[in-house]
Amino acid sequence: CIYNENFDNTTTSKSLLKALNKFNNEDVLWLNGDVVFDKNIIEDLIPCIYESKSFVCVNTSKVGDEEVKYPVDKDGSIKNISKSVKNGLGEAVGINFISKKDINDFILYLEKCEDQDYFEKGIEMLISEKKTKIFPLDISKYFCMEIDFKEDLNRANSLL
Repeated sequence: CIYNENFDNTTTSKSLLKALNKFNNEDVLWLNGDVVFDKNIIEDLIPCIYESKSFVCVNTSKVGDEEVKYPVDKDGSIKNISKSVKNGLGEAVGINFISKKDINDFILYLEKCEDQDYFEKGIEMLISEKKTKIFPLDISKYFCMEIDFKEDLNRANSLL
């Protein structure tokens, strides 16, 4: 467990940075703590993890205005990723993997993030500035839901 003593003044970029500094030069899979998902999603992640291929899990069945969205390049990699993307193909769900070949660059971009930037800003800079290939991994066929409010939890409980 890695504690971010500044959790109340920072967002996910700085918490993730603290964790990654302990695990640099390794493949890293992280899951947002407020996401409830079908355990079978893990089966779909395994081949990409074994290939050491960086990815962001996405849901293409819906794209909300407030969600982190993305378009893709011709090769299928993510072109950019943020809440401000227009006409996104899907939304990031909070299950992510960065390969060890990309991890040190990702750490550098997380260090450049402002305290109020979310970790997706680091991914966005990694893609746009370093031209790193990060691929969307579509998990739309599975249940996956972010729990932000009591109503979300009630909905998730009723669906499960």
